Amino acid sequence: MLNQFHHTAEDMIRHNGGRATAGRIGILAILLAEQQAITHREIEQRLPQAQQLDRVTLYRALEWLVEKNLIHKVTSDDRAWRYHANRELHSHQHAHFKCTGCAQVICLDKLPVEANWPLPAGYRFQEIELTVKGLCANCC
Repeated sequence: MLNQFHHTAEDMIRHNGGRATAGRIGILAILLAEQQAITHREIEQRLPQAQQLDRVTLYRALEWLVEKNLIHKVTSDDRAWRYHANRELHSHQHAHFKCTGCAQVICLDKLPVEANWPLPAGYRFQEIELTVKGLCANCC
């Protein structure tokens, strides 16, 4: 299944001026294949044996992909970052849904988070993180 995302991942990385290393391509292909945000550990487990990376290299590759806006990371109350591919270039201002039963995290692209909230004088908006919590269809 990852093969169908391999070329897309490589094209996205090259389009953003980066070196298309096997590790970056493998990580992005995994995230493109996922319908939900997944943890560093889950990415590590899904990497093919031939593309296994040490933890530091994996974190650096993830951070590079975040900096290039190819993926975004989602904070969670379980203190584990989750990562999800940006299928389209956007500023990633949307909400997420976290299932309190199974910890699945998905993007709620149709629930945009507006960046025009009134702030006190002298304050400047940078980003919004909004997580809606509840039960997914499988846990209901």
